[in-house]
Amino acid sequence: MPASPDTDFVVIGAGIAGLRAAIELAAAGRVLVLSKQEITDFARETNARPTDGVLSDEDEISLHLQDTLEVGDGLSNPEAAKVLVEEAPERIAELIAWATKADRGGIKLTFEGAGVHSRNRTLHANGASTGREILRTLCTRARSLPEISVRECEFSSELDVIDGRIAGVRVFDHDGQVHTIQASAVLLATGGLGQLYLNTTNPATSTGDGVALAYRGGAEIMDMEFVQFHPTALYLKKAPRLLLSEALLEKGAHLLNMEMTRFMPKYHPMGELAPHHVLARAIMHELDRSRAKDPVVYLDLTDLDAQQIRRRFPRIYAACMQCNIDIASEFIPLQPAAHFSMGGVRTNLEGQTSLPGLYAAGETAANGVHGANRLAGNSLLEALVFAARAGRKMCDTLRRPMAKASRRFSARAYSNGPLPLPVEQIIGQIRQLMWKHAGIVRTGSSLEQAIRGLEEIGRQISYPHNRRECEARNLQTAGLLIARSALAREESRGSHYRTDFPDRNDMKLRRHSLVAGDKIRFE
Repeated sequence: MPASPDTDFVVIGAGIAGLRAAIELAAAGRVLVLSKQEITDFARETNARPTDGVLSDEDEISLHLQDTLEVGDGLSNPEAAKVLVEEAPERIAELIAWATKADRGGIKLTFEGAGVHSRNRTLHANGASTGREILRTLCTRARSLPEISVRECEFSSELDVIDGRIAGVRVFDHDGQVHTIQASAVLLATGGLGQLYLNTTNPATSTGDGVALAYRGGAEIMDMEFVQFHPTALYLKKAPRLLLSEALLEKGAHLLNMEMTRFMPKYHPMGELAPHHVLARAIMHELDRSRAKDPVVYLDLTDLDAQQIRRRFPRIYAACMQCNIDIASEFIPLQPAAHFSMGGVRTNLEGQTSLPGLYAAGETAANGVHGANRLAGNSLLEALVFAARAGRKMCDTLRRPMAKASRRFSARAYSNGPLPLPVEQIIGQIRQLMWKHAGIVRTGSSLEQAIRGLEEIGRQISYPHNRRECEARNLQTAGLLIARSALAREESRGSHYRTDFPDRNDMKLRRHSLVAGDKIRFE
């Protein structure tokens, strides 16, 4: 007889993708959602911007598809993009209905431009971050379903793979004990990997856990070289990196270097309205040429109407005021920051990975929908649309017998006291290496330096003893995947830019990079 599982499904991650998949799975069986922090904390730290938008149901689907493919710079999967834009209206209507039923009244549709979008298509929340309101709505819905259990402060450290198939997951629970949870299928929805970089808009939890788990479990990883850097993030030494919306530039704000000179017109004819990746590279060039010890560039809104700025950007205004910066009358110091990973665990359009029983959704996954660069607002759509699809497909796993009973790991506690490794120092080294050698501007030699440094760090953290050391190992693994993939892609495309190969090479490299074990290939 097959082993009886501890639960039917495990979902690792309690963000938008994880909760949306769990809601879908609840119709088929028991669902256990594992979150490495309290969900209320995650809602506060979610990576979505105040105006992070998605397609409205009045939009022209063909135009949204066209914009998505264009921004993807030749690598977007047209089939995935078509699924995204066609299924978005239903997912949004569903979400609004849940929000209304929960009597939150927090989500409504309004229309506003979004940079490279050809028309207005933004989903807004009343007076709050759209991402947070979506997450709260999904939390309320999930908690109303008795089939869904949520365990907070539990860290997934390894996938349990038996005979080439997922049998469960190994976790550190909230008491620091190690145990294995058996399940018929596991979905990875752990979010991004922005903590790999010295500057990031991502929350502290974005340590590349899902990608690293999948890679060590034997799944294929795709397009890791494509990391999106947001050009304008508030830069203060002791403050979190606050993402400053591109809408500020659309309203007429200017970028100044440390000589108080506008510089974007010399880099692009559209000046400050140039694509994000062009802005980020131009800013990095200005930072590199500066002789300042800790250089920045400045965002200048002082020529704009102060009342309009306060009214139009109340959350940005309030956040900057907390840092003693009045954006209506003072220059805002900024640097680019890591924001979104287009790469991740390779999946098909149903969330299936190359490892049987393992699924992925959201930023953790890579089905090619974004290609080499992401259209603003599509991240929330991706999480909703493809998580629902993955959940539906995972339900099929209950019809198959489970693998033989997985071995139980001996439980051991970890200490909250002095660590056997200087783990924060190691994480700091990883972030410095990635920012300097595998960041916005890359070369073959810089990527080789990153690889050597990360390989040396890997030898120090081969056997992690606690959650933070596991996160360090995950960061090291994800960083190595990025650097190796970027070294193999000898061209510049989308968010990936190499000064030694500054042009796009469609003849040779209009293909996706795939990593499995020590091998990298393009297809």
